[in-house]
Amino acid sequence: MSGYVLSRTGAEKLLGTLPVRGPVDLWLNHQFGRLKVVATARSVIEQRRDQTSNNRYSVIPVLSRLGVMNSETPGLFRGRPPLGPVFALGPSGSGLSSLAMALSMLGYRCCSDVDRLPQAEMQRLLRGHSDGTFDAYVNVGELRDYVERLAVLYPDGRLILTADGPETTGQMEQSVGTQGDFLDRACTAAVAQSAGGIGQWRGRVLLLPSRAPRIWKALGEFLHCVPPPSPYPYRQDLGHRPLDEPADSTSVEQLSRSRRLQFDTSPWVVAPHSCWRGVPSATNSDAQDDEITESRAIIDDFRRPDLSLWELRDDTFPGNLALFRPSNFVTNDCGPAQIVLRKEDLSVREYSSAALSSRERFLYGRFEVVLKPSWAPGVVTGIFLQRDSPRQEIDIEFVGNRPRQMLTNVYYNPGADGARFDYGYRGTPILIDLGFDATEDLHSYAIEWSPNHMRWYVDGRLVHRRANWEPTPIPHLPMRFHLNLWPPRSRELAGRMRVRNLPATCTLESVRLSPGSVVHP
Repeated sequence: MSGYVLSRTGAEKLLGTLPVRGPVDLWLNHQFGRLKVVATARSVIEQRRDQTSNNRYSVIPVLSRLGVMNSETPGLFRGRPPLGPVFALGPSGSGLSSLAMALSMLGYRCCSDVDRLPQAEMQRLLRGHSDGTFDAYVNVGELRDYVERLAVLYPDGRLILTADGPETTGQMEQSVGTQGDFLDRACTAAVAQSAGGIGQWRGRVLLLPSRAPRIWKALGEFLHCVPPPSPYPYRQDLGHRPLDEPADSTSVEQLSRSRRLQFDTSPWVVAPHSCWRGVPSATNSDAQDDEITESRAIIDDFRRPDLSLWELRDDTFPGNLALFRPSNFVTNDCGPAQIVLRKEDLSVREYSSAALSSRERFLYGRFEVVLKPSWAPGVVTGIFLQRDSPRQEIDIEFVGNRPRQMLTNVYYNPGADGARFDYGYRGTPILIDLGFDATEDLHSYAIEWSPNHMRWYVDGRLVHRRANWEPTPIPHLPMRFHLNLWPPRSRELAGRMRVRNLPATCTLESVRLSPGSVVHP
């Protein structure tokens, strides 16, 4: 990394040498002969003062958008929490859901805002096993009865008690350690429903007011973690959601046959095992669910598409062999629209294709498309919801070498809007057997997304579903809806692409978007 400090005189000299030819940093180096330049032997301009500077959040996304980046490096979260498990309790409205998200951003696999744990997880926890699914438990109702017992079982554990209100930093600092009366009063209020006190936790307790000043600093020092360079993720408290079985009547055996592919490894992905069914929950009666609202439905017939609803993309991304161009989205009055993938030398890419992205962002809802994917091996047809910073995604993909299967996938990263968590390379892909060749005819494919579940439908039939933490948390931030056709650089995903099979096409008949809510740009 390098940086420049300019005097007014130096800035005037640089302006006099315009225009810039080539990359600006290389051009600057060639101007040193005209300027009075002094270099330092050590860095005086740092990205961050609390850790070594790196290039993770640099110009790479810009290069990807321009099509300059031709390789894809897996984004991995390497931080692991040094202390735990962490237990957090507090009264309603005291910032427990915000704390759960903050712990997730620190690398804790955090189960939160439920009245009880799945039975097997609770049994492991009360046996003192260190191999539990989670390493943080926030606002889990039934744990109030075991506060003292958990302190004995987990000598390296930590207890956080949230309080409603903006206590001063002095009060908060006083609560950490062995300050008697103040801590006792705070803990008694926070654990009022507990069978016992918190004496065994003495020295391992943090009282965390919901709007404390320097809240990241207090939490990071207590857990020996470096806070991320993102604002604290304030969000509405979810309350105790009742642990529940899936609301639909379809049993696991009635769903389509499926097969897991290789998952990402991260704090936000539970390693797959046969008996794990996530943490299925229903909406708390005190909370407002974002129900699917047909009155808000956005319907577009691609025989005459409403292009005011869509952005026709003119970019690409790492791992995509094609550059997206609006001209590769072809419409006519005689039939459905098509996305066309062609062999075309565009300097930065040797192929061209098209991608449509909704102009609006949506939070929850049902998203249905009638289409026929491309049959060409080495080509992916995508139907998905996606966002960045943090990256979250819910996918349907058709890969050309598996025409009788549909790939579902979910990427999850924690944080509030703008948090720079974009980790994940493979996601959590699962192949679903369709029972027919999807490339032979038009069919309906739908994603249903709510705060408590994700479901995938084919021609109106439920084929796959996921609850919370099965194996990821459910994405919780607004996303755009996308349709695209692209050739991946990886042959592992879709097979080998052959030029003689081009042009490849995806046929689009219609789309129906029924969002829970619309978030305007």
